[in-house]
Amino acid sequence: MKNIQVIDGAENCVYDIFQATEDEFASIFQNETDVAFIDEVYDHGDAQVLDIAFNAIWNRRISKRMAMGIHGLLFYELDNKKAYYPTRRDEEAINPNGSRLR
Repeated sequence: MKNIQVIDGAENCVYDIFQATEDEFASIFQNETDVAFIDEVYDHGDAQVLDIAFNAIWNRRISKRMAMGIHGLLFYELDNKKAYYPTRRDEEAINPNGSRLR
């Protein structure tokens, strides 16, 4: 199983972590990426397959202290964050001016 942390634009977002199977994870994070934006996920995937995957994933929330790592970040309603993750890889995050964040 792989862990996905959901970052939502809602005021009361608590950044939950959910477990996904290898296949579910691959349907969300393509081409060895680990950052995804929900609109792009549905733009590049089969909506029926994704709906099934997300229905299963939402039933596998785990507490943060039980998580053994975070394998992917999934953003909702935060399109402004796309500029920081142009490669959709967390370790390659940059500032809008192109300088590295780390």
